[in-house]
Amino acid sequence: MPKMKTKSGAKKRFKVTANGRIKVQQAGKRHGMIKRTKKFIRNARGTTVLSKPDERIVKQFLPYD
Repeated sequence: MPKMKTKSGAKKRFKVTANGRIKVQQAGKRHGMIKRTKKFIRNARGTTVLSKPDERIVKQFLPYD
């Protein structure tokens, strides 16, 4: 059976942690910072872990992780 292909957009956006969870950048920080609250900008730093239902979707695009 041939190798499965990984979606190239997914491999740039997601990383898999040691426990198998999906780590992703926080959303909503690309533009329009003036209308965002300071609290939102502060809380959206760094990375977060996806919820279980979203993980199942993303893991289809990363077959070998």
